[in-house]
Amino acid sequence: MLLGAAAALAATGSGSAASAKTVNGTVGPGFTIGLTMHGKKVTRLKAGAAYRFVIRDRSSIHDFDLSGPGLNRVLTSVEYTGTKSFVLRLKKGSYRFVCDPHSGIMHGRFQVS
Repeated sequence: MLLGAAAALAATGSGSAASAKTVNGTVGPGFTIGLTMHGKKVTRLKAGAAYRFVIRDRSSIHDFDLSGPGLNRVLTSVEYTGTKSFVLRLKKGSYRFVCDPHSGIMHGRFQVS
């Protein structure tokens, strides 16, 4: 299982990473968390395709945690503020993103097929 997560997080080859579609994630400054692509809420992504997740963490009281098949990763920690980027290839299934300290009110889901 760790191997699957490592493979999902590994940077892809330069050609694939350069052509990766960008998924924008934000958390904070208020009690908001979300994922968008081309200005629209992410509800479905394509399995196996390279996606560049650009996470903007705008508060030191939140984190951005992404989990799904073979992946369970805190992309930004509670103390962190700023922007981080990850190239991911996701497997088919249901994914969840959440702010761990405020998971009851700050969460979302999307499907990969």
